Amino acid sequence: MGGYLFYPPADAAQDRIWKDTVVHWGEAQAATYITGLHAHLKTLSETKALWRRLPSALAVPAGLNIQAFFSRYERHYLFFRALPSGKIGVMAILHERMDIPVRLHEDLSGIANKFEDL
Repeated sequence: MGGYLFYPPADAAQDRIWKDTVVHWGEAQAATYITGLHAHLKTLSETKALWRRLPSALAVPAGLNIQAFFSRYERHYLFFRALPSGKIGVMAILHERMDIPVRLHEDLSGIANKFEDL
């Protein structure tokens, strides 16, 4: 089936990416980057062979019984899970310069009670 949905941290991240890109490189570049990000997510949702299992060093917080995956799009890492509908649920989008283990733990802990909502 394919397709993707955003959890709140990932949705907020794409808004920040848009705003930061507009400020530094202009609206045309922001549109190009976000369009490419969405094209990458669409491809991921349709091609499970591209999924990479989240390494144990970036473990999902204790108590969350989910299997998480990641992919890279340009300078960002996308963290997602398979949803029962056949879509992927994008949980976090983190820039390569961020402290990824810390930020990922924060984003996943913040949505722990929302995993059944999508």
